[in-house]
Amino acid sequence: MSTHTTAVVTGAGRGFGRAIAAALVAEGRTVVGVARTAHDLEAARDELGAGFVPVAADATDDALAEKVLREHRPGLLVLNAGAVPHMAPVHEQTWETFSRNWHVDTRHVFAWTRAALRAPLDPGGVVVSMSSGAAIGGSPLSGGYASAKAAIRYLRAYGAEESERAGLGLRFATLLPQLTPVTGLGTAGVEGYAARTGVDRDTFVRNMEPVLTPEQVAKAVLDIVTGDAAEYQVSGTGLRTL
Repeated sequence: MSTHTTAVVTGAGRGFGRAIAAALVAEGRTVVGVARTAHDLEAARDELGAGFVPVAADATDDALAEKVLREHRPGLLVLNAGAVPHMAPVHEQTWETFSRNWHVDTRHVFAWTRAALRAPLDPGGVVVSMSSGAAIGGSPLSGGYASAKAAIRYLRAYGAEESERAGLGLRFATLLPQLTPVTGLGTAGVEGYAARTGVDRDTFVRNMEPVLTPEQVAKAVLDIVTGDAAEYQVSGTGLRTL
């Protein structure tokens, strides 16, 4: 039997995903946290307690997505997993480095969106996919990262359309966070763009203030769940709809 008190969060071991999991547990939900690294999940379970159920696995696995949704029947699915992009201008990339985020970020959103529609999740279920501000402004130092995140926006729209066509009653939303230096991915981006613009890291970060925090992203997800818009941006100044 499904329960809207259960959530699944991918990429839950660290960064935004861990903060999202913590906020959902604090709200009284049981969170099934998916991540590749068992050590990160163990640390999250130690921090969050019995409300956090760790699943050490590859979130891009189609069979995993189907299995987790079938066994846990969540009311909320937060698709946050992603790879740190290779930071280099396009002429210094290979196709393998350029396409890295397509094979992780986009592929896992495809797998879980497909599973949510096919299972399907029960009416009233919400799927929140993590895109990026780079999907709007581009990201010339991170290969295909921006286009991979743009594809996630399309997948949200496709999922919403198919849910409506089939009368599933599911809601699909996308969150686009701004670049922030407080995650592993953001650190790589900040250092790369600081060097590209010829300033030191601290100067670059000061020019970004107020800096987006994982806790703000987690609060944004909670607000999205009770909202009704399709796409949102979040920055250090707060959440807004697109």
